[in-house]
Amino acid sequence: MDDNKVVFTRDDGSPLRLAYLNEKLDIVIKKHTLHRITIHGLRHTHASLLFEAGASIKEVQERLGHSDIQMTMNIYTHVIDYLKEKTAEKFQRYIEL
Repeated sequence: MDDNKVVFTRDDGSPLRLAYLNEKLDIVIKKHTLHRITIHGLRHTHASLLFEAGASIKEVQERLGHSDIQMTMNIYTHVIDYLKEKTAEKFQRYIEL
């Protein structure tokens, strides 16, 4: 088993240059006049959307491959805080019925 866990490789299995995917993404963005985002930005967006869809911190941690849950919590604190506020607002509306 390969311990590197490389997602994107060349045909021979060797890893791509770090900038390669961003360069290819930039071509697509320019061609279609889209808002600029990096591969890492897509990863961050994906995680934020997972939280908004109701995924737990543990589920997001495992999905992103973070070694511990504290790393996920530190990076996504702003998203978690926003969702806590939304949950409090939902509860407030519920008890006001």
